[in-house]
Amino acid sequence: MTTTTGSTTATGSVGTAHTRVEGRDKVTGAARYAGDLPFSELAHGWLALSTVARGRIRSVESAAVLGMPGVLTVLHHQNAPRVDSDYIGVLGVPPDPTIALFQHDRVQHAGWPVALVVAETSEQAREAAEALVVHYEEEPHDVAFLGERPDANPLDTTEKGDLESELAASAVVVDAEYTTPEEHHNPMEPHAATARWEGGRLEVVDSNQGTTWVADELVKLFCLDPASVRVRSEHVGGGFGGKGVRAHQVAAVMAATVLQRPVRVVMTRRQMFSIAGYRSPTAQRIRLGADADGRLRALDHRSLNLTSTVYEFTEPCAGVGRVLYDADAHHTSNRVVRLDVPTPTWMRAPGEAPGSFALESALDELAEKCGIDPIALRARNEPERGPVSGLPFSSRRLLDCFREGARRFGWADRDPRPGLRRDGRWLLGTGTAASSFPAGAAPSTAAVTAQPDGTFTVRIAAADIGTGARTAITLVTADALEVAPDRVRVRIGDSDFGPAMIAGGSMGTRSWAWAVTTAARELRERLALDAGIPPEGLTVRSDTSEAIRALAHKERHSFGAQFAEVAVDVTTGEVRVRRMLGIFAAGRIVNPLTARNQLVGGMIWGISMALHEEAVRDQVSGGHAGADLAGYHVATHADVPLIEADWVDDPDPDDPVGIKGIGEIGIVGAAAAIANAVWHATGVRHRSLPIRPDRVLTAGEGARNV
Repeated sequence: MTTTTGSTTATGSVGTAHTRVEGRDKVTGAARYAGDLPFSELAHGWLALSTVARGRIRSVESAAVLGMPGVLTVLHHQNAPRVDSDYIGVLGVPPDPTIALFQHDRVQHAGWPVALVVAETSEQAREAAEALVVHYEEEPHDVAFLGERPDANPLDTTEKGDLESELAASAVVVDAEYTTPEEHHNPMEPHAATARWEGGRLEVVDSNQGTTWVADELVKLFCLDPASVRVRSEHVGGGFGGKGVRAHQVAAVMAATVLQRPVRVVMTRRQMFSIAGYRSPTAQRIRLGADADGRLRALDHRSLNLTSTVYEFTEPCAGVGRVLYDADAHHTSNRVVRLDVPTPTWMRAPGEAPGSFALESALDELAEKCGIDPIALRARNEPERGPVSGLPFSSRRLLDCFREGARRFGWADRDPRPGLRRDGRWLLGTGTAASSFPAGAAPSTAAVTAQPDGTFTVRIAAADIGTGARTAITLVTADALEVAPDRVRVRIGDSDFGPAMIAGGSMGTRSWAWAVTTAARELRERLALDAGIPPEGLTVRSDTSEAIRALAHKERHSFGAQFAEVAVDVTTGEVRVRRMLGIFAAGRIVNPLTARNQLVGGMIWGISMALHEEAVRDQVSGGHAGADLAGYHVATHADVPLIEADWVDDPDPDDPVGIKGIGEIGIVGAAAAIANAVWHATGVRHRSLPIRPDRVLTAGEGARNV
């Protein structure tokens, strides 16, 4: 059970453990998800995906399919509604052209949507879609992701100091390449959307991470009046960055427009591997130069990821070094190479998760070469200001996390020499790594209503993707109103509530809490005037745009220290994580119960990342080998040991509630801590994830004969 090492709680609701307000509905089945809600005259759409990786569609043989039982229509590039794909998206960048479905005959990757079959039942739609014959003019494709490609495109580079000179003058140098594979979100609930027109208004019931985000994209894509589009997403069974604007929503809207009846489109697991986004594989080169005492003179982090030929998406791995460590010379760059593959997207801790594996592994190698304890090395390179930006930190308690974690993990008793501890056939080792993730806030609106019966209703277009957002908003509102939480009702997931930050970037709860706190405090002041509450209630609406724009420029981040103990079987190469501990400085903790859930969940994902997760793309077909949850391995109950997550007191002084954000910090550094522990157990360094048994056995004689 989690306990706080500082005084995170305060008088009131925020900081006290509270069960999820919607928990009973979820465990009893009362909570309805996007694919569950009933609609009269509902039709079902099934996407047909390309079987080639590059080329053109010569023909879609739909005549035979249209004669099959229950089939209503087949949409493809020759008959689908036209859309506008040239607009600037709501996040300030052009949208992925993949969502502009059926607009041309080009096929850009294996699994490209080529048609939508709509029928009276999902079974009829699936049977017809699988019977649909599409002829292609196939072209040669390129899906090979290599560590170095001359056609790589630099997107994001920072430079400070003379890197090469500092490296040349360094007493100790680490120069190594680290790789991570393609990884997939695959939340429990698949992507699902239902679209219908009613009274001249488009309504979309969806599973997403931001209803106003999806609504705004549909408005622009279909050139609609913003007032005529409503998107609802009340319950979401996981997102992890992948539930944004995707092909299924656009397909459902197209079909509903053509048929003038509700249409539902749900992705299969196999389809999610092709058109729901994923984390790009990465190849990262780290060069560290240090004095003999471990003080960094040079830090060079260059990262390469792949993207599609139609959209440029960056996995910004090099960014983590711009925050964590000081050095006389800094060089960091992110590059992409365009291949005939689906477009990657945000996935929990985009950039920081794979970037921390490379950087924190390299720091461990530097500590080994310098003969310095890994924690002491990090303390020696602790910056006073942003290493690249030069900005002050809003707060930075990274070393406090390491001190507390080391005390509780028993780090002082660790012999730094590798390969010395055994438990029968198992070699034992421990490792550590640092965590960092930005703590941002985005403008949001909220409305809080005082009801005549003494309760309060909050309306905000937030999204609860399993994080406990509803409960956090309830507690924050209760404190701002100075009432008990059971007097607060929170309504979320409706674009009609007005603009609000999406559930992403660890910015959701912070942004929403700011908006509801502002509205609730003003409402409390009005009620104090004893003006009385009218029958329809008294409502106050807030908009935090101006307040957030007025924030001083600072480095705002959550931090953490990860610790892991592993056991390595010298006969089979199996790696088992025996225990993990994470200590975090992540702002004021609103609800310790759901906070621990988030942090531990991220750490478990770190086990998957370190030891299991790996999507393999077939070079011949351009598609995946084993695009399902049977072939894509993740950590299960048997793989999850004792995991503890805790925190130090770290309220953000510039936030009205003190929140920073915890959704992603838990995975950052976890894989590196495990990889560093494997080195400590075996004496062999693994620079490529996942650390599979075959890689352990073939890593060198040292792994078998220590």
